[in-house]
Amino acid sequence: MSPSSDSHLLAISVLAEDLSCGERRKVIYLCGSLSTDCSVDRVREALSFGVDHHGEPPLFIMSVLLLLGRNDILKKVYKVRGKEAESQIRTHGQTLPTFRVLIVTLSDEMDTDDVNQIKFLLSKTLTREKLDSSKTFLDVVIELEKLDSVSPERVDLLEKCLHHIGRLGLVKKVAAYKISAQTSDKHLPQQQSSRVEETRQVRPWNAAVTSGHNSSQQICRTLAIGQRQTHHFGTVQAPLPVSREPSSGVQLEQYSLMADPRGVCVIIDCVGKDGEMLEAAFKTLHFNVLLYQMLGADEIFKTLKDISKNRESLRGDAFICCIISRSTASDLLGTNTHGRGISMDFIRQLFLADVCPVLAGKPKLFFIQGYRVSEMARVEDEQGQLEEDGCQSSPTTHYIPKEADVLWSQSWTDEYQLQKEQHRSVYLETLIDALRKAQRKMNLLDVVMEVNGAIFDHNEKNPEAIYSCDVRHTLRKKLYLQ
Repeated sequence: MSPSSDSHLLAISVLAEDLSCGERRKVIYLCGSLSTDCSVDRVREALSFGVDHHGEPPLFIMSVLLLLGRNDILKKVYKVRGKEAESQIRTHGQTLPTFRVLIVTLSDEMDTDDVNQIKFLLSKTLTREKLDSSKTFLDVVIELEKLDSVSPERVDLLEKCLHHIGRLGLVKKVAAYKISAQTSDKHLPQQQSSRVEETRQVRPWNAAVTSGHNSSQQICRTLAIGQRQTHHFGTVQAPLPVSREPSSGVQLEQYSLMADPRGVCVIIDCVGKDGEMLEAAFKTLHFNVLLYQMLGADEIFKTLKDISKNRESLRGDAFICCIISRSTASDLLGTNTHGRGISMDFIRQLFLADVCPVLAGKPKLFFIQGYRVSEMARVEDEQGQLEEDGCQSSPTTHYIPKEADVLWSQSWTDEYQLQKEQHRSVYLETLIDALRKAQRKMNLLDVVMEVNGAIFDHNEKNPEAIYSCDVRHTLRKKLYLQ
């Protein structure tokens, strides 16, 4: 078989249209996302991301189709039968993430009674809301992954649950996966193996911090106030992990920022405000700043994808991405006011170590200011055509990084504030002010604490102009932007 270079584009179109919601959810999961939005557009986006970062796009899509058991689409698009496709995939090796293939396979072999028993076993791990919304084993695992209770390196909880409900055949599959994963680690080059170990040890984003340091206690107090008074501080999901210091009190290392320039800072300003302010600030911090203005949603993704592929421009010691854009709960719209935007999850993935290895082990910082477009306005703009199929995701759960060295700081406020002639983002102004202080040896996580506190104070004094914040990180070292 010699499929045309465009055959995978046809496959993506056919897949997106022909699959059920449950099948679409499996596809999105296999492509690396924990999004629960299983819309047609999200499947197209997920598959496009998957084929863009795979050396053999047809094999990637054929692997997905075989796992779904959709030989009809396989024959229609690639003119091959299942056995022929299997033979080609065996020749070239595994194209899908082994862990995710395992989870989808287990989910397919479990009935409703099995899922209900596992949900009962996990009643102290997941909230009632999450359990009620989880209809399949895959849904349950997605929620466990968001909590970092389950991961490619952490499957013991699944093994225990399957053992307790008597599914010993599935227990054997998990055990075989564990042996395979351990064998794969032994054959990794030393540097890559160390990176895997670093990723395993990184503190989960939603883990509570128990450090006795004053700065940690201050952040926890600040966020606790925010959780008690959500009308003032928004929807912070969990205490911000401040550090990963061992109990022995050994001090964390710090990231090296010795390159000149320090690294690349990409700024995308889609509302025409604050972009130049950010540009001046990061130039002062010795970053090579790339400023883009007034981009649409597709242009944002294309611009960032091109940057992620330009390895030479990313050889500094850090990467920063700042985006100012209209948004929905989970997507960036750019200059658009309607239509589905670009998933924040896929923007983050562009710069993770597996896709962009030149940034492995280096801090990757994202600062996002979103201006929330009301769903009512979007429905009116699209004349009732906005797709809602019951699989929408929450604002801050589906883009959580699964690898080390990432900080994601996101703020959002109502779009109407852009109508004010002299409007400036309170979030960005306080961020820039705190970063200027950072030149005097301030750890970046202390910078984040200052921003959180300033926004909380602003919201108390200006209840008509509320800013919400969400900050998550997997940084493993101290970071000084000097």
